Amino acid sequence: MPLMKFDLIQGRSDTELRTLLDAAHAAMVQAFDVPASDRYQSVTQHKPGELILEDTGLGYTRTAAVVLLTVVSRPRPQAQKVAFHDLLAQKLQEACGLSPDDLIVSLVENTDADWSFGRGRAQFLTQEL
Repeated sequence: MPLMKFDLIQGRSDTELRTLLDAAHAAMVQAFDVPASDRYQSVTQHKPGELILEDTGLGYTRTAAVVLLTVVSRPRPQAQKVAFHDLLAQKLQEACGLSPDDLIVSLVENTDADWSFGRGRAQFLTQEL
């Protein structure tokens, strides 16, 4: 059910994109303990220069492989969020060779009333989910 929105600089192949999405999904399933079939992901690709992501004074080196991930989700315990950050960095490094310096994540929380999966119904509120 978490919605994962990826902002990337153009240049990855379809295979590279799928590997990135699969690894991120695996981290989310493991950390948030959601069903594997709960998969909602979107990718927006930007021309170089249209995505500016600096290091906030932490000394990170960003490259054209940088990934900005926004995760929209129901509230999660802090321990799950911390586990997700760690698992995501590990899985993206293992599967994609992505440096942890090139990963930026923002978790945005919402509630059951904020979700509709179709037919104009709030399925969490109607007990359909």
